[in-house]
Amino acid sequence: MMTLQEFKKKKDFLICVDSDGCAMDTMDIKHFQCFGPCMVEEWGLKQWAEPILTRWNDINLYTMTRGINRFKGLAMALREIDGQYTRIAGIDELEQWADSAPALSNDGLKVAIEAGGSEVLSKALNWSDKVNNRINALPFDAKKPFEGVLEGLKYAHSMADIAIVSSANLQAVEEEWTLYGLLDHVDILLAQNVGNKAYCIQELLKKGYDQDKVIMTGDAPGDLEAARSNNVFYYPILVRHEGESWKEFRETAVDKLADSTYGGDYQQKKIAAFLDNLK
Repeated sequence: MMTLQEFKKKKDFLICVDSDGCAMDTMDIKHFQCFGPCMVEEWGLKQWAEPILTRWNDINLYTMTRGINRFKGLAMALREIDGQYTRIAGIDELEQWADSAPALSNDGLKVAIEAGGSEVLSKALNWSDKVNNRINALPFDAKKPFEGVLEGLKYAHSMADIAIVSSANLQAVEEEWTLYGLLDHVDILLAQNVGNKAYCIQELLKKGYDQDKVIMTGDAPGDLEAARSNNVFYYPILVRHEGESWKEFRETAVDKLADSTYGGDYQQKKIAAFLDNLK
């Protein structure tokens, strides 16, 4: 798969697609078995594991912070733990890094650590590495695309360039999409290592796409904000209604983008449904 620098616009339209929880039915298992448990292990929180893991899932799966960057989610959870259960050394430094770092990624953490970051940043990196390793160890049959994703991407690719725009780990995304034949209908893969989703869309727009010919497809508020910050359209994959959402994507949304009727009432209707579904 080519890099952002190598990528060139081939079609007039661009459809960006998130991975976890949007195309891939992987959000729940990754948070239940990897993200939360690894945090409990890294910070020695077993004594309070049950309520802490419940809260971790609330933050990352079931509220308006669904899909938050892993490091922002970590900082949020550890701040609450610091206030309710046990002191978390260096929480201020972790929050500051998560709020201001140019790249919220393992590589970005390594830069901060080399520049003199304290133990909390090293622990965050160790946690993130553990998470990636545990995700990679999950059985492939536990990481499947939602119903209708392949058909939707195949149809959309006939008229649009397709970009994966994800905050997940690059290796995991590439392996999952390859296994199920989804990567055959993708032109570029932009993951956690490139930058946040708003930045990725911004850089893709520089390839020559008109903003009214671009959609960000996602399942979380961060995906909507990434679209809004770049003045492009948003198509939501609704939590617990993913199959229905992908069916409408294929049967309605792609054609509306192509014939310039996506904006206005249809866009407003889709955003309203998305916000209502998560509240």
